[in-house]
Amino acid sequence: MWLPSSQVASSVFTLGTAGVLPFYTLMVAAPKAELTRKLMESAIPYVVLGLLYAYLLYLSWTPDTIGLMFASKYWLPELSGIAKMFSSEMTLASAWIHLLAVDLFAARQVYHDGLQNGIETRHSVSLCLLFCPIGIVIHLLTKAVLSSAEKTVPRTH
Repeated sequence: MWLPSSQVASSVFTLGTAGVLPFYTLMVAAPKAELTRKLMESAIPYVVLGLLYAYLLYLSWTPDTIGLMFASKYWLPELSGIAKMFSSEMTLASAWIHLLAVDLFAARQVYHDGLQNGIETRHSVSLCLLFCPIGIVIHLLTKAVLSSAEKTVPRTH
């Protein structure tokens, strides 16, 4: 039995959202744990999110999709075309899965940079979950402030 498209969109939306939470939880709650390090090296979440995205993209594709995406005479996106496209729950759910994948990837980069440079990343990783660009900026600011502080305060042994 086939599910209605709104139910498919809602189910994949929920599955994707719930699926990334364990990765964020581990990066925040146990950043130095071996399990966290191993899981954050894995490509599995990106493969799963990529497959979910491709599935929703397939289901949401219409003959008008390209025209809506590149509506201007210069073949550039226009806000009105994108807004029309996102009026479909299926397209909106696919965009959400896309965001989850990119945000998790960015959070992983922040996490790894923090481990390599001995920088606290819990706050930045948390922000990456829903406000990814802000999480990246906060991480860069944290890194800059700590780097500057290390230069001005001599280490004592």
